[in-house]
Amino acid sequence: MKLYIETLGCAMNVRDSEHIIAELQEKEGYTLTPNLNEADLILINTCSVREKPEQKLFSEIGQFAKHKKEGAKIGVCGCTASALGHEILKKSPHVDFVLGARNISKITSIIHTPKAVEVDTSHDDSMYVFSDSKPNGYRASLNISIGCDKQCAYCIVPFTRGKEISIPFTLIYEEAQKLVARGVKEILLLGQNVNNYGVRFSTAQPKINFTMLLQELSKIDGLQRIRFTSPHPLHMNDVFLDEFANNPKICKSIHIPLQSGSNKVLKQMKRGYTQEWYLNRIAYLKERVPNVSISTDIIVGFPGECDEDFEETMKVLESVRFDTLYSFIYSARPNTLSHSWGDKDNVPKDIAKQRLTRLQNRHREILRENSQNELGKRHTILIDSNKSSLADTFSEGKSDTNRLVRIQNEFVDIGEIVDVVITEVQGGTFYAKLL
Repeated sequence: MKLYIETLGCAMNVRDSEHIIAELQEKEGYTLTPNLNEADLILINTCSVREKPEQKLFSEIGQFAKHKKEGAKIGVCGCTASALGHEILKKSPHVDFVLGARNISKITSIIHTPKAVEVDTSHDDSMYVFSDSKPNGYRASLNISIGCDKQCAYCIVPFTRGKEISIPFTLIYEEAQKLVARGVKEILLLGQNVNNYGVRFSTAQPKINFTMLLQELSKIDGLQRIRFTSPHPLHMNDVFLDEFANNPKICKSIHIPLQSGSNKVLKQMKRGYTQEWYLNRIAYLKERVPNVSISTDIIVGFPGECDEDFEETMKVLESVRFDTLYSFIYSARPNTLSHSWGDKDNVPKDIAKQRLTRLQNRHREILRENSQNELGKRHTILIDSNKSSLADTFSEGKSDTNRLVRIQNEFVDIGEIVDVVITEVQGGTFYAKLL
């Protein structure tokens, strides 16, 4: 039996797909195939954050139904599955089952239940021990929590993934040890609000928070790098930021979602912090880690955003000078607070596009300036690809500050961690020589 799976969206979805694959391989005997036409089971792991997720989903289902072999099953999983539930079966007779993002531990039973729908967002997977997934190279992801307790006005995640529950420390630690034993050197910790870890467990657990979790995982021999996403600005206390700065195993890149620089808009978004708090946390962090790489998310054109509000966002962009920017025009999602406002205070699309263009153009200028500042600086990179031929020889990987670095004319084994100095910058790629 062969499995074809398409994964859309965030790192959490990627990890969910890894769990699904591992469960089906170990318990049902499936093997993975990149060929849709030969698959016995076709899964779409969906994302509801993407624009027009519903239209894209049914378009994909139509294409899969057209090309699948006779008797192959189609299953829809993930956040859009959680949001639409039975509606998917009503709209598409080609779908055999629907499995929500909070229910992936049920994959081995639902594939045997025709037209089943499992989308209970109160279902608790936090104590479930999934089959061992095979790490892809020297990097791996590890869930530390599921769900989200925040009620950001624009976000559908609490509706599709349910309340936030932390995974017990013992399960996280044991899985991390298994990954390292299989050769993993870098682990990415995943959660909707990773630095809120430990606030709620399903059962009685020893008191632990995210900073303590980082400290304990750092004790694992052979684990050389730790990353995490996404932390929430509201939970970035001094103790957490000090650990980030001082722990040599924690990579010095961090995603700190801003969403807007305007206090008025942040309040409407229900983000829970102000521009002043955000900039205070950035200043505290940069003082302790001058070379830190910071990425962020920004939404432009949120309902009620005026020119002055957008200028506040530009002000934060100039102050922080983000290394990576994920920016979007606001788009209402069903089952969110802002969707219930209707068209009230909507920003005209042409104005929102103008703001996005200005934001992105200025960020590109900042990137060029930031990149030039890296010339001559030292970085540590984990090699994840290489090539050796008469025509070209190189090795490349990500620095601890999450920059793509290529070492030209050098062949370094994949998985090696090496020190380099930056000699040239071309677009988003840094060129370096070995130290």
